[in-house]
Amino acid sequence: MTETLPEQAVDAERFRRALAVHAAGVVVVTAQTEGVPVGLTATSFSSVSLEPPLVSFYVDRASTTWPWLRRAGHFAVNILAGDQADLASRFARRGVDRFAPPTRWRPGPLGVPLLGGVSAHLVCAPHSTAEIGDHVLVVGLVTEARLGAEHRPLLYHQGRFGRFAPHV
Repeated sequence: MTETLPEQAVDAERFRRALAVHAAGVVVVTAQTEGVPVGLTATSFSSVSLEPPLVSFYVDRASTTWPWLRRAGHFAVNILAGDQADLASRFARRGVDRFAPPTRWRPGPLGVPLLGGVSAHLVCAPHSTAEIGDHVLVVGLVTEARLGAEHRPLLYHQGRFGRFAPHV
């Protein structure tokens, strides 16, 4: 008979190091609430469903941007291009005006801020949220998709931003 050990979660630092070896795409989620543009960088973006078209991302419950995003009627997922590491860093920082120059942006449908030079914009209506651990899962219904110029994506790997290099 095999002895079964009780389930025990791995410690946070080991978990963080293990996840660092997984490369993830980078997006900036933007919205406008009470006339104020807000946004944050996310590496947890994913497609959820084709019918209906749903996407998701996770946001830290302690995020100072989340209360503003939560109240927005719509939001945009700006899929970053490989040359936009500075933009990703800017939207990940606290205490800066993320929409001030050199950030290039314009109001899109329903006033949702759209960032310049990105690979694609997905304009979304909030669909659902769920509190999971120390994060909130946010699911959006894609109401509009705009493709930018063809760019290689920006990736996040081992704590750094980088570009995708395809095998030939």
